[in-house]
Parts: sequence; structure tokens; C-alpha cells
Amino acid sequence: MSTIALNVNRRAVELSAEPRTSLADFVRDKLDLTGTHLGCEHGVCGACTVLLDGVPARSCITYAAACEGADVTTIEGLDEDEVTAELRAAFTREHALQCGYCTPGMLVSARDLVLRLPDADERRIRVGMSGNLCRCTGYVGIVRAVQSVIEARRARNIGPLVDGGRTILGPAGSGRAESGRYDPQPARTLLAPASASVARGTIPDFTPATVLDQRFTLPHPPAKVFAMFDDIAGIASCLPGVALTGVPSPERVEGAIRVRLGPVAAAFEGAARVERDPVTLSGRIVGIGTDRRSHSATQGEIRYRLLPLEGGAATAVELSIGYTLTGMLAQIGRPGLVRDLARRLIAEFAGNLDRQMSGASSEQIAPAELSFWSIASDVLRARIARIFGRRSEAG
Repeated sequence: MSTIALNVNRRAVELSAEPRTSLADFVRDKLDLTGTHLGCEHGVCGACTVLLDGVPARSCITYAAACEGADVTTIEGLDEDEVTAELRAAFTREHALQCGYCTPGMLVSARDLVLRLPDADERRIRVGMSGNLCRCTGYVGIVRAVQSVIEARRARNIGPLVDGGRTILGPAGSGRAESGRYDPQPARTLLAPASASVARGTIPDFTPATVLDQRFTLPHPPAKVFAMFDDIAGIASCLPGVALTGVPSPERVEGAIRVRLGPVAAAFEGAARVERDPVTLSGRIVGIGTDRRSHSATQGEIRYRLLPLEGGAATAVELSIGYTLTGMLAQIGRPGLVRDLARRLIAEFAGNLDRQMSGASSEQIAPAELSFWSIASDVLRARIARIFGRRSEAG
């Protein structure tokens, strides 16, 4: 038996297994991640396909020990993934599944095509999916489902990612593990593209791993709120932990956000691209940043739209927040808790924004640093209250 340490679905795992254990058996038998199916066990049918360092791989013919230090994502780890969610809906709509045994591997491979292909070319989709076999559907529905997702995303101006977002060359885990032991921090070279992009002045588009939708109202007219969103320094002062590190321009801003996760302190430094549409009272902010201490990197996107309420006397602010987090800090968050924290953060932002627009002093607006525990304690209290509320109703 040997000890194998790797990251599975953004969680650090260290378990003992026989050297001959395949990655498929490792995730199924050791971690109960049975969404990864075994078919031929010869690497032919594709039912066992998972993401290995972001690249589709046959887990039945991959030794778990060979993945030391790698990032493994099974179909369960894609529950919150935007592209996979669109594919699941398309598979249902186009009748692209019957018994469903091949479907997890199909979705993993299809996701890679959606990220990479510039358009919904049927031939390229059939070639790309040729490594995933299905004995039920005849493939017509599967191809139509993948085509529909690619068409819809390209129509929304979501372009293909070069090489599907691949950032590592070489075998699984290359550059991550030393002396047979797992290092939860990715290789420092992984942070270079983001830092280089900031230096060049280019903030790239990306596909968020997680998207959260939020809405709040402000007792101010839409035109006044939109003008406030144009004041980058004023908006930054309403966000807990955010500080500008340079003079903002209408299209670009540089800054940092400081977060304390218990004993872990992080300071993400980076830049953001600002887009605005006065006609629709909407906008978009796309940013990238790195925390040198934890060697973590993040990409974020905020889309907002302002809607008039009460005959134009008030404003509904619709937010769509997407982000991708890699590195040590990515192991801390859980989707449910992140949603609760996002709701609390947006509530604080809305309150600070209202106070700013009402003429409050800077001391009344935002704390200097975002404290995870102060927010988490409120979230936990709210959850406990909901649990006891349900019990009292049941009684």
C-alpha cells in the first residue's frame, strides 16, 4: 500500500491504496464518487472520463499513484459549473440520454468541446465526442445538445478558450508534487498568466466556475444610481476590504481586496476592466488578481442591470457574480456557504451604497478588512434559526 495525495473536486485528499489502483477505482471505492462509471475498463468507451488538471482523461487506465499532486474533477465536482449546467439542460431538451450510463463521461467531454470550439460545427463535435460511446441514443440528440450550447454561448459573446483553458503541459501533477508528497499550492508559474495580463493592461474574458445571482433595491432613482456606479472610487469605498492602488480610469481600475479567513489572511492584488451601457443602464466589471502568500489566483465578473421601481423613485439592482478561484484558498469554500456569504456581502454593499448616496461620512460606510468569521457567524445564526423554525412548525 502507498499513500496517494491529490485534490479531488477542490478538496485535498490523502488516502492509502495499492500501486495498481486505477484513478476510477480510487474515486469510486475510496471517495464514494460513483458518478464516474466503469464500462470497458480499457480506455475505449469513455464512461470513466474525468478532468485531470483540467483536461479530459480516461480514469480507468490511469493509475491513481500517477496523479500525485494533481487536480481531479469528477462529474460531482461539476454540479456548480455553468457550462455543465447548460449541457445538462440541453441533454434533457434534446433527448440526448436514455439509460444514462455513458452520460457523466459524455458531459465531461462535451464541456471541453463547448470551451474550445469556435462554433457549433457538427463534424468537429462528432470527432470530439468519438471517444465516448453510447449504446442507446444513436448520438443525434447528443450532437444537437452540444451544438445548441455552443451556439447559445457564442451568441452571448462568450468566446472559445484557447486550448480549453489548459495551463499545464506534461503529465498529471507535473510541477506540483515534490519527493512524492503533495503540495496543495499550485506551481508558481500558474499565476504568471494573470500577473502578465495585468502588466500588459489586458483583462481577459473567462468562463466562471461559479455564478451567483443577487438582487437588492435602493431608494434612489436609476439615473442617480447609474451615476454612482460610474464613480469607481465611491463604489470601492462601499465594498468591505477593497482599496484602490492607483488612479482609476473610466475603463480600468487597479486595487486590492483583503480577506481574513480565521488564521489565513489573503490580499488579492490585481486589476479590472469596466464596461458600461447608459442606454440599458447596465454594465460589466471583469477582474483578475493574485494572493502571493497563498499562491492563489482568482478571476471575477460582475454584471449589473438597473430597473426602475415606484415610478422611477427607486431602483432594483440585479447582479450576476461569477468567479473562479484556484490555489490553496479554493479548498476552503463550499458552494452553499459561499452563497450565504455572498448574500450577506451584497446586503452590506447595498447598505453602504445607500448610506454613501445619502451623504454619510466615510467612517459609517465600510470596514477596512473583510472578516470571514464575523460574516460566517451571522450566517450560522441564520441557519440555526431556520432549522429551529422548521422544527417548531413540524411540532
